[in-house]
Amino acid sequence: MERSWPDFAYEASAQARGYLRVAGVDEVGRGPLCGPVTAAAVALDPARIPAGLADSKTLSPARRIALAAEIGRVAQVSIAHASVDEIDRLNILHASHLAMRRALEGLAPAADFALIDGNRVPPGLACAAEAVVRGDALVLSIAAASIVAKVARDAIMVDLAQQFPGYGWERNAGYPTRDHLQALLDLGVTPWHRRSFRPVHNILYQDI
Repeated sequence: MERSWPDFAYEASAQARGYLRVAGVDEVGRGPLCGPVTAAAVALDPARIPAGLADSKTLSPARRIALAAEIGRVAQVSIAHASVDEIDRLNILHASHLAMRRALEGLAPAADFALIDGNRVPPGLACAAEAVVRGDALVLSIAAASIVAKVARDAIMVDLAQQFPGYGWERNAGYPTRDHLQALLDLGVTPWHRRSFRPVHNILYQDI
């Protein structure tokens, strides 16, 4: 099957309806057992769109890093997070929405329309918005946001891996891989683990 690439149609449609500043928003980090959930909001300049934007999951790490740097040079970018404590307190969906709101709020000048990856628009946004299922594969600004968010969160996990060696976070980004799960059993739970997630919760309370 021929690969499809995201395009600017959703942004152009919003601009045709009178919205002047359209941003794509995506998050990364719902599935890991540890670390923050990270969101990015990106407002692309139609005249300076980097070539090769695609869903971050389809790109090599080196290509993601190069594209994130280029996006930062030619677009308006905001990155935000929701902490482990917020994930445990709010649940991962609400924490993801919180990170998305924070990313949008960090854009300057502010967006007046947001294209959100997924099937839900986070509540409480300061602008109009539309959810786009598989948006990171369909919408250029969401693809850009997915790349920026992924690179930012991966960098956080590489840094944390230096502080807490043995869990493989520099390789698995905190996802529940076999080596990460084994390290949880062997080394225990760190302050960066999400206690509301079942594998972590089960280890903490296995003797109760």
